[in-house]
Amino acid sequence: MFVPDWWRPLSSEHHPAGEMLRYAGCRYIGALDSPEQGGLLERHGHDPPSCSDPAADVAGYSRLMDADEEGTHERLKAHLRELVDPKIREHYGRIVKNTGDGLIAEFPSVVDAVRCAVEMQRGMIDREPELPEERHIRFRIGINLGDVIAEEHDIFGDGVNVAARLEALAEPGGIFISRVVRDQVRDKLPYPFEDLSEQSFRNIARPVRVYALRPEAIAELPAASVPSAPPVSQLAVAPRLSIVVLPFTNLSNDPEQQYFADGITEDLTTDLSRIADMVVISRNTAFTYQGKRVDTKQIGRELCVRYVLEGSVRRSANQVRISAQLIDATTDAHLWAERFDRDIGDLFVMQNEITSRIANALGVELIAAEAARPPEHPDALDYILRGRAAGLKPDSRDSFAERISLFEHALSLDPQSVDAQSRLANALAGRTLNNLADSAAADMARAEALVGQALMAAPRSPLAHYAKGQVLRAQGRAEEAITEYGTMLAFNPNSVAAIAQLAWCKFYAGSIEEVIPLLEQAIRLSPRDPGIDNCYYRIGRVHLLESRTDEAIVWLEKARSGNPESPAHHAYLASAYALKGEAEGAAAELADARKLARDGRYSSIAGLRAVGYFGVPKIRALFEATYFAGLRKAGMPEE
Repeated sequence: MFVPDWWRPLSSEHHPAGEMLRYAGCRYIGALDSPEQGGLLERHGHDPPSCSDPAADVAGYSRLMDADEEGTHERLKAHLRELVDPKIREHYGRIVKNTGDGLIAEFPSVVDAVRCAVEMQRGMIDREPELPEERHIRFRIGINLGDVIAEEHDIFGDGVNVAARLEALAEPGGIFISRVVRDQVRDKLPYPFEDLSEQSFRNIARPVRVYALRPEAIAELPAASVPSAPPVSQLAVAPRLSIVVLPFTNLSNDPEQQYFADGITEDLTTDLSRIADMVVISRNTAFTYQGKRVDTKQIGRELCVRYVLEGSVRRSANQVRISAQLIDATTDAHLWAERFDRDIGDLFVMQNEITSRIANALGVELIAAEAARPPEHPDALDYILRGRAAGLKPDSRDSFAERISLFEHALSLDPQSVDAQSRLANALAGRTLNNLADSAAADMARAEALVGQALMAAPRSPLAHYAKGQVLRAQGRAEEAITEYGTMLAFNPNSVAAIAQLAWCKFYAGSIEEVIPLLEQAIRLSPRDPGIDNCYYRIGRVHLLESRTDEAIVWLEKARSGNPESPAHHAYLASAYALKGEAEGAAAELADARKLARDGRYSSIAGLRAVGYFGVPKIRALFEATYFAGLRKAGMPEE
């Protein structure tokens, strides 16, 4: 049976290793007659295994063994060595347990697991052509998503039971999945699963809706490439952006405070799993290292990850100190470290704030680290990672051109990539929103088309919805954009970008009183964010429009220091300085804004009104009374 090693608990309650966890869609369990994702295999003609006896077997294995015991055993070992094991490695799987004629493995995602299952079944069709059909070894595979009890070398639970029933129902050479698995892959994989309606299984309380990929449908798929079996000494290549969060050490005098350290570990694992393209080892696997002194490089090899996060918690009275450090598992180099000292107060709020801050900081550090490892033969994901790293630079014409070029290259290598489509659309809309586009109309037309393609292919993609929010905001449709940013926040409540953009949409929609608290939340979550100048700038704009000119100048000057290449930062400072009576400073800032914008928008009030969006009537009135009034004093003509 195969189980992807990527999980997300529904709560931050402490669960010791081996105890049942509650999941929100992260354990993918299946049944298969050779190792398969979430797959449990079982002998043909026998009852499916119980949750305490998961097995992976070959369909009709007893019959084949009776006919030719030694030959069947050798052929099965060859299939495992030459097809099954390489496919598991290719899809970043990890074998948890061997069961003689099968195994249990973990995968980083349900998509990897299902794709691996399909490619294995397709590969089996072309094997043993010299043998008659009745002697062919054929696998049955069932895949489910559900609650499990995870131990170091085994997996149990109701999710496993359903997987076993699915495997028993499957045809030799076919794949049966439950509805929850189908919902996860329906927009991501092109396989023609057939709806078999609801099925009732022994010892399963409720009917399960079943979907089948028939052997005939698998046979029509193109033959999958099968990597040659590498020598035993060859190490598996760790996925990019792969990480394990080791159990945080409790340094408090009270051993009963271990629950607090474990809660930090669990929450960080959850938050990191929400970062795009991250492969995060499950909490249960990570906790097998608790209390052990293990070399970081060894952990990287054993779990096939590139990065390790470790840390400690020290609690004394009403004070707590949390330390964390990110380590490159290949070189043992320390890439990042941070320490947080807090009054406990509301323990849950404090824990959530710190784990969210660490997760956001790690998102930045990991992208930068991956971009610094250019491969010899870059693929689409390499260019996407490099584009994301370019996005960590301050917004400017050059930085936008760099990230757009990299995302374009990724899209040329993989034209169907929703990730590349969404990120390119986001960059194009961002260039327009920052007044840095030479042809805003062309950028927006391309961005809108890309978002449409991405959402058609993956309607539930949070990244595609975020990109659509950016496009809508650039089109002056702030209220519609709020829903799109909300979709991203429902997936990742700690997305600093989505929080900041939501704040700005609230501003344009007239809810100006909600803006600064949201922006302050974004700053708290990522105080060293590369794009933090935008938060400063937006807070300054709110202060300016509400006639708090002194406060506006403080925030706008911070924004300008953070990114002197943004023309808007200079324009709003020009207005604020003029309202304050600082004519010389106002003139200098207006000149800088005109030089940086290039499109002439700051040549006159009429020109600025023609290209800008100033929100609902209530907000437009505030712009007239403050921003435009200040620009007139700074020397901007009406026409």
